[in-house]
Order: sequence, then C-alpha cells, then structure tokens
Amino acid sequence: MDKNYKFHIVKNRKIFFIISLVVILAGVISFIIQGFNLDIDFLGGTSMQVNIGVDADRAQCEKISGIVKEIAGFEASSVQKIGDDGKSVLVKTKAIDSEVSDKIFQKIKAEYNLTATAPESVDNVSATVGSEMTRQAITAVSIAIVLMLIYIAIRFEIKVALSAVLALVHDVLVMLAAYTIFQIPINMTFVAALLTILGYSINATIIIFDRIRENNKYKSKESLEDKVNRSIWQTMGRSINTTLTTLFTIGTLAILGVSSIKIFAVPIIVGLFAGLFSSVFISGNIYYLFKRERKAK
Repeated sequence: MDKNYKFHIVKNRKIFFIISLVVILAGVISFIIQGFNLDIDFLGGTSMQVNIGVDADRAQCEKISGIVKEIAGFEASSVQKIGDDGKSVLVKTKAIDSEVSDKIFQKIKAEYNLTATAPESVDNVSATVGSEMTRQAITAVSIAIVLMLIYIAIRFEIKVALSAVLALVHDVLVMLAAYTIFQIPINMTFVAALLTILGYSINATIIIFDRIRENNKYKSKESLEDKVNRSIWQTMGRSINTTLTTLFTIGTLAILGVSSIKIFAVPIIVGLFAGLFSSVFISGNIYYLFKRERKAK
C-alpha cells in the first residue's frame, strides 16, 4: 500500500459500518416511539394561507398554532412563514370543514386587525389522495434504484451494482432517520430532494468504482484490499470538494431562503452528508466484502 495512505479505510471498515448502524438504529427507535411527521401531502388534511400583515416570525407562528388548537381542538400540523415579504403564513391541519376553517380565519383576522374578507387560499387534500401520493413516492424511488442497478451492472458488474445500490439504501435510511428523530415534516418536497440526492450520491460512488477498475488494471500486484483503499483515497479530494461547493450553495438557501426553499434545502443538506459518507466509507467496503466472499469460495 502507498505509504501516503496511513489510515486504511478498508481495514477499518467496521468503524464506518458501526457509525451507520448506530444512526439507522437511532432512526428505527425514534420511528417506533414517535413515527414520522407526515405532512398533509401524505395524510390528507387542510391548508390555509393567510397574510397577517406583520413579519411571521416564530412567535407569530406559535400564536397562530394556538389559535388553531383553540378553535379546532387540536394543534396545527405546521405553521410556516411563506412569501417574499414574510408576512404570509401557511397553516396545515388535519382535515377540517369550511365552518371551522372560517372560524380560524376570523380569529386570526381579529387578532391582527386584518381587512381581508377571506384567506388567500384554502385547500383540502383527502386521505385517498394522500395514500396515492405515498404510493407514487415509493414507486418513484424504487424505480430510480432499480434502473441504477441495471445500468451499473451493465456498465461495470453486478457486484459493483449491488454495492452502489446498498449505499443508496443507506442514504435513504439515514435521511429517514434524520426526519423521524428531528420530526421534520415529510412532504412531496422531501421526495424530490431524496431523488436528487440519489442521483448525486451515485455519481460520487461511480467515480470510486471507476478508479477501482483502473487500479485493477495497473496495480495488479496489490491486494484487493489495498486497491480499494487506494481508489477511495485517490478520489476522496474530489468527493469532499464537490460536496463542500454544493453545501455552500444549499446552505445559503437554507439560511437566507424563504420557507418553501428551506423545506427543500434541509433534506438536501442531510442527504449530502449521507451521500458523501456512503460513497467514501460504505460502497467500496461493501464491494470489497462481495469480492472477498467470492475469492473465499
């Protein structure tokens, strides 16, 4: 092995597997205890958009959430600041009828001395529509993963494809763990972000496997363990730099963007770290285990 690669990633693979396992198990435990914070996109419900005439900061959002609980008898699923001026709020609740939504609006109108005669918008999503969205989301992610598996198997070999797909499954599980632990609302924006991260992560993973293939040709005297380790180190700078440059952009959106942009940026940031970790520390090690298993037989 090249003396410059003092830390052997493949030999220390158990460390990285344990880190991933701990995060995923924490997600499983959190899911058992509190489940996912599914938005009305999946559960069905009512969304109401109201311009309150003042900056809809955290205190105002909590105040409106209290109004919803007072009138409807349960807390709002979420109250978010939206719009370029930051004075509009999007209130999402369980399904309520027009009479209850009107009472909520009238209470908000009285609290903020509004002149509007009706909310900017009121939309209802049925549970049936929510179930259909859930099915479509699962189908979209499954199709994307299967197509990647087929393409990589043709482009490289089946063991590479399986390693890459297992790394993608890792990314999905880590993102889901983050969402259940921190109770971040899961909506269709999350699905779009998830598909984006899958494409981003697989690209970084393919770079590593392409380098492994090159080292298999020109480093024939090295052991498989050292070839994989060398390949990971040779591509690590690219993987980290690509992630950081993307993180700077997405991080700026998460900090300075409006709520609708932040909702998309947060899962992207979580996925960036999960994708970097799986590409560098998981995919190559899984590939090594697959190849070692074949040689053992």
